[in-house]
Amino acid sequence: MLAVVRIRGSVGVRKKLKDSMSILRLDAPNRCVVVPDNPSYNGMITKVRDYVTFGKINFDTLLAMLKKRGRLDENKRLDEKTIKETGYESIEQMAKAIFEGQVSMKSIPKLKPIFKLTPPSKGFKSIKQHWPKGDLGNRGEAINELLERMI
Repeated sequence: MLAVVRIRGSVGVRKKLKDSMSILRLDAPNRCVVVPDNPSYNGMITKVRDYVTFGKINFDTLLAMLKKRGRLDENKRLDEKTIKETGYESIEQMAKAIFEGQVSMKSIPKLKPIFKLTPPSKGFKSIKQHWPKGDLGNRGEAINELLERMI
C-alpha cells in the first residue's frame, strides 16, 4: 500500500496534472489517500510527483490515521458503533483488511477515502525540492514519519 500526500497547491498547475490529482482525490494540500501499489496508480503518482510525496505505509500508521482522521460521509468520526455498521468488528480488523489489499477504502460503505491531515509539526523542509533535500517525491518508508507528524 502507498500513502500519497499532496504538498503543493493548485496555482499554475496544468490541466492534465489537475485531472490526475482529482482522480487520486487529492484536491487540496495536506490531503492523504491510501492506494494499492499497482502500475496504474504508480503512473498517476509519477505524473504528479512534483506536487505530492508518497511512500510505503506501514500497518501502525494506517491504524493511527483511521483512528484519528478517519471520517464517515457526514464527517463523523469512526467509533465502534459506526464500524460495526460497515461490517467490521473493530477498527483494527478494518485496517488489516485495507492494509492487506482485501478491500479498498472507497469500497467500504460510508467511509471517506481521504484523510484531511494538518501541516506537519516542525514544518516541511522545502516544498520545491525532492526527497531527501526537500519533501516532494518518493520517500519510501520515511513517509510514515511524516504522516505521524501530520496526524
